[in-house]
Amino acid sequence: MAASEENSALFPIFILTIMALPLVPYTILKLCRAASKKTKSIHCECSVCSRSGKYRKSIFKRISNFSTWSNLTVVLLWVIMVVLVYYIKHLSREIQVFEPFSILGLEPGASDSEIKKAYRKLSIQYHPDKNPDPEANKYFVESISKAYQALTDPISRENFEKYGHPDGRQGFQMGIALPQFLLNIDGASGGILLLWIVGVCILLPLVIAVVYLSRSSKYTGNYVMHQTLSAYYYFMKPSLAPSKVMDVFIKAAEYMEIPVRRSDGEPLQKLFMSVRSELNLDLKNIKQEQAKFWKQHPALVKTQLLIQAQLTRETEALSPELQRDFKRVLELAPRLLEELVKMAVIPRTTQGHGWLRPAIGVLELSQCIVQAVPLSARKAAGGYTEGAAPFLQLPHFNEAMMKKLARKKVRTFQELRDMSLEERNELLTHAAGFSAAEVQDVEMVLEMIPFLTLEVTCETEGEEGIQEADIVTVHTWVNLKRTNGLIGALPHAPQYPFHKEENFWFLLADPNSNNVWFSQKVTFMDEATAITAASKAIEETMEGAGANVKETSKAVREALERVKSGSRLLMGKFQAPAEGNYNLSCYLLCDSWIGCDAKTSLKLKVSKRTRAGTRGGHVAEEGAALEDGDEEEEKIEEEEYDDYESEYSEDDENNQQDKNKKGSVANGSVHRKGSRSSSEGSGSDEE
Repeated sequence: MAASEENSALFPIFILTIMALPLVPYTILKLCRAASKKTKSIHCECSVCSRSGKYRKSIFKRISNFSTWSNLTVVLLWVIMVVLVYYIKHLSREIQVFEPFSILGLEPGASDSEIKKAYRKLSIQYHPDKNPDPEANKYFVESISKAYQALTDPISRENFEKYGHPDGRQGFQMGIALPQFLLNIDGASGGILLLWIVGVCILLPLVIAVVYLSRSSKYTGNYVMHQTLSAYYYFMKPSLAPSKVMDVFIKAAEYMEIPVRRSDGEPLQKLFMSVRSELNLDLKNIKQEQAKFWKQHPALVKTQLLIQAQLTRETEALSPELQRDFKRVLELAPRLLEELVKMAVIPRTTQGHGWLRPAIGVLELSQCIVQAVPLSARKAAGGYTEGAAPFLQLPHFNEAMMKKLARKKVRTFQELRDMSLEERNELLTHAAGFSAAEVQDVEMVLEMIPFLTLEVTCETEGEEGIQEADIVTVHTWVNLKRTNGLIGALPHAPQYPFHKEENFWFLLADPNSNNVWFSQKVTFMDEATAITAASKAIEETMEGAGANVKETSKAVREALERVKSGSRLLMGKFQAPAEGNYNLSCYLLCDSWIGCDAKTSLKLKVSKRTRAGTRGGHVAEEGAALEDGDEEEEKIEEEEYDDYESEYSEDDENNQQDKNKKGSVANGSVHRKGSRSSSEGSGSDEE
């Protein structure tokens, strides 16, 4: 019975151990993530962002950010652990080891006379004849008498002093750390024990496995539904126009699950009238177009109108229910748009190429959603060759301000950025009528917008020149600079209600054929990961080139310095196409900022593969390469679209200008600043 009680007392310790094993490391991991996220949160401090309340650290904001299911579960488990610790500590006081000398109030090694004297003294106090209290009687029988017997009997005392127990040496005992009522096999307790074993050992793992498998079968690693990816893959087309990207984007299964209530009808009707000009409806047949729009699935109509509310900044008239749905739509948008980009650049052709036009359209839509700028603002209008979209992302800018600036011959966003501080201050103060505080806000945002440059090299490792079917290595350094000196930062996006890290996409593409040869996502927020990736890539490259340890170490140190100063190394491979000269373009597109993207040209010559496998046909000089490229270049008719054209467009005039540009081009390499992309149409043909 005593062993059973000891086993029962160990049950809380057993539960505490089982809880602590996963909970302690998980808590440490969450705290480390929270600390790293706190250090990363470098956001815009202009007055518009401050008024938005997105970065305000109020007590209610902190509570709402903390009150997630995972955080509340962790807190609850820690509370249970604290209660168990308190219970175990209290229980340990009750469970006392049998110490006869302590019970009689004597020091170890006391004489027989001292033992008898102490026993008589305690008998007067606790003997049943002297004290009628039942507790005193129990204490006298179970403790005092037992202690006196253990110390007065020579054999018992010798056993106690030698082995610590009056009965002598004790055998090794094992028990189960379960409550005592479960260990009592008599009666119904046997069934309870059986249920306990079945529940803990069989049912609990089975439930966990079912929940995990059901979730993994529904979502991908990026927490996007498989059904969404299937829809995106099916509706993605090579000639998908930028304005048509919205129709594919809203078909996500996550958006289809957002409820459509009857009370949403009237607010959505009002919202439709406000954003109707942005829906690409045929004004000649407006009634038929409106009827066709409302005949769509209600979830598609609701999602598209809520996104248009973000783009046009028409959110004040939304009902509280629609406000919650609106935030849900925007919360899901970044990860869905990222998957949509992947669906655009995923290998589709026989050469393993993706599609350029839809990829650019998706990133343009992402920029407009984050900055709350209409897609129509990308059209060249009002004297602005690249549209008003880049200007509208700045604080205090609107269409009236744009008209005032147009009179001062400011035609592009880059012209505004290239002005000196004094010139820009004078322009905004006198021409636009900005106050000193408003000018300061504009300067803060301009300091946050990154300047991007590219250094791209394509080569076959260990060989000179590139031949057909070679595995070509793309070696790219992406350089980022900001006026305020930051590297990783959150973009200025006061209209977007969530924290959004800026991401960039590098695309090596052939605009003439609409093919993306290589693509990779870039981020500047995690410097440690970038350092690890760059070190590994440089070591592998130097090892393949046969460099010694000293040369490899020097190259790694130089790469790490570049990473710490705001550069990221991208490396990838693609298979060389058929023989010929290729005029490729390298794009670096941001998913958050408008007007900061970079673009460079890359001339690539592929030689015919020799029979014996020897390397022949070295890369020609720039002039010869361009001349051959003119002769072999195919004429492709561009499809016409009724919507606005992408800002990464190239026509015959731009191609001719690129051919006449001077620069060192050899072995498929280019080292130059990323030129701002033009505002002309990217009418890439459908393959």
